Amino acid sequence: MPEPKTIHIAAAIMKDGKGRLLLVRKRDTAYFMQPGGKIEPGESAQSALIRELREELNLELSPEELTPLGEFTDIAANEPGHLLHASMFSTERCIQEVRPAAEIEEILWLSPSDISSRQLAPLTANKIVPHVWPSSV
Repeated sequence: MPEPKTIHIAAAIMKDGKGRLLLVRKRDTAYFMQPGGKIEPGESAQSALIRELREELNLELSPEELTPLGEFTDIAANEPGHLLHASMFSTERCIQEVRPAAEIEEILWLSPSDISSRQLAPLTANKIVPHVWPSSV
């Protein structure tokens, strides 16, 4: 069996004033996930994330507002047979208003009580939710 291909992305853990986690769903997909996207050749993970947040959510963040959290890997939600390797960042900025743009179809503010009722991407469900809310899993 061939090794699965790996998709490299940069993504962000972002919360609002109520402590809810910002998730997005791309057009023609079912899974909610962290905002972010693929890292282009020659682009740093941080630069990729800043670009993706601008393109997909009309959100401007500076490099100083992003704190690296580490690398997370899981099964890709929307690309069968692929792994997803995410360079994850967080921001202390309380995110209030975001508007879906580009390929983003829907925005979700997830609270711990909503976890079981939403279709979360594997990386979000298995790695990010336990990181953000250890007692909820």
